[in-house]
Amino acid sequence: MQIKKIIVCDKIHQKGLDILAQQNDIEFLDASDIDKEKLLDIIGEYDVAITRSSTDVDAKFLEKAENIKAIVRAGVGVDNVDIEGCSKKGIIVMNVPTANTIAAVELTMAHMLAAARSFPNANNHLKLDRVWKREKWYGIELKDKKLGIIGFGNIGSRVAKRAQAFEMDVIAYDPYIDPSKALDMGVEYTRNFDDILACDFITIHTPKNKETIDMIGAEEIAKMKEGVRLINCARGGLYNEDALYDGLQSGKVAYAGIDVFVKEPAIDNKLLDLENISVTPHLGANTLESQEKIATQAVDQAISAARGTSYPNALNLPIKESELPAFVKPYLELAQKIGYLAAQINVGHIKSFKVEAEGDVAEYVESLRTFALVGALKEALGEKINYVNAEFVAQEQGIDLQSKQVPNQSEYKNKIEIILTTAGKTIRIGGTVFSDTHEKIVNINDIKLDFKPKGKMLFFSNEDKRGVIAQITTALSAHDINIADFRLGRDGKGSALAVVLVDEEISKDVLHELSSIPECNWVSYAVI
Repeated sequence: MQIKKIIVCDKIHQKGLDILAQQNDIEFLDASDIDKEKLLDIIGEYDVAITRSSTDVDAKFLEKAENIKAIVRAGVGVDNVDIEGCSKKGIIVMNVPTANTIAAVELTMAHMLAAARSFPNANNHLKLDRVWKREKWYGIELKDKKLGIIGFGNIGSRVAKRAQAFEMDVIAYDPYIDPSKALDMGVEYTRNFDDILACDFITIHTPKNKETIDMIGAEEIAKMKEGVRLINCARGGLYNEDALYDGLQSGKVAYAGIDVFVKEPAIDNKLLDLENISVTPHLGANTLESQEKIATQAVDQAISAARGTSYPNALNLPIKESELPAFVKPYLELAQKIGYLAAQINVGHIKSFKVEAEGDVAEYVESLRTFALVGALKEALGEKINYVNAEFVAQEQGIDLQSKQVPNQSEYKNKIEIILTTAGKTIRIGGTVFSDTHEKIVNINDIKLDFKPKGKMLFFSNEDKRGVIAQITTALSAHDINIADFRLGRDGKGSALAVVLVDEEISKDVLHELSSIPECNWVSYAVI
């Protein structure tokens, strides 16, 4: 068993470190207290690095990161990661985009309420200045006010739901979503940005890029109604800070709630001099719950990357995940896992490789094939294969590559199948995703199954006769192999397939012993 090495460069929740400690094929170092210059002296020893905002993944870092295959940014923002530099070195960059969703949503609502009622100011006036002056702090109600939401993804859509509970009228602007996402929630959708500028409250929830930097500037503020209230708990620089300052000073902007700044720490920012603004020091992810989620998700991604099984939320793949609908992303990961699984079950030189997709996901079958192919070729080529070279390598090896959109004839809304053929046999594995994230294998060849593609798995194909299961369990027990789960499927034509999840490794000797069971057609062992 090859040991992979993960280095944790910055502080993460203890739960994440505990998960790392439980992996028998992972060696890790908590380097969060190591000086950043000394960190550069040891970074080259590791396969995967987990970072936060304290570690700059810059040219200096990358020069020393000789063996790093992947960087996991434990959080949403990757401002401190040189993604282009990582791409040139073949390092895959991932982030954790959804772990702090609820924390950011709730902080947005806190700032919205502060903008409506000025309660931070009233609190300070009473608590610090010891002045009781109720007439100074008249606010407004959220009820019946119009809220404009810029960016209607995970956070923006959840802000809308909570604003509706306050009986606000909500309108969304996001040219990258299907309008039905908003309309199905009872939220108005617009492609005209001026509709947002006419709102009573405006909150922004977009990534920071060329399109969104200074998205709200002097020109946009001039178009807004008198007394507008602005919220930004996303990224610093989405609102032009000079324009925001002028708008607050003039009263055009009645109040602002700001959690993020262009330059942080923002202790000298002139916005702090104004009374009609509530500010927090970038607290969007600062809840105990979100910190635990960030750590555990980042660690899970680092482990998958170290093992080479998948690269969730990768930011620098030739297929831009950020431009794909959210429902497609788990299918990309599932496709890679199925490809990897198929190559382990059907060992040998691949003659043909085909991906079929049905349902809405079928539109992205070419992307699915790339991910599935990486999984399939990894079994033979290991770290030499990646998303950039997979198709070229397959063509060089004479593999017949196919992809096909098929009519939706199954019981699933979306389904993908990988058909991998070697000189010996063909294996067909189908899978789907439930509730956006729950990946399941639903068939192998013509046999229906239901299991997660994760862990140590024994596959035993046999003639459908009595007593076979007892022989399998007896053989495993004799070798002190514990069974974690046992799934069985039948094709109704005399064949059955057992999928046995086990806690221990299965050796070639055990596989040989199992293959000697008279009813055995074939037996394979796979790890994902």
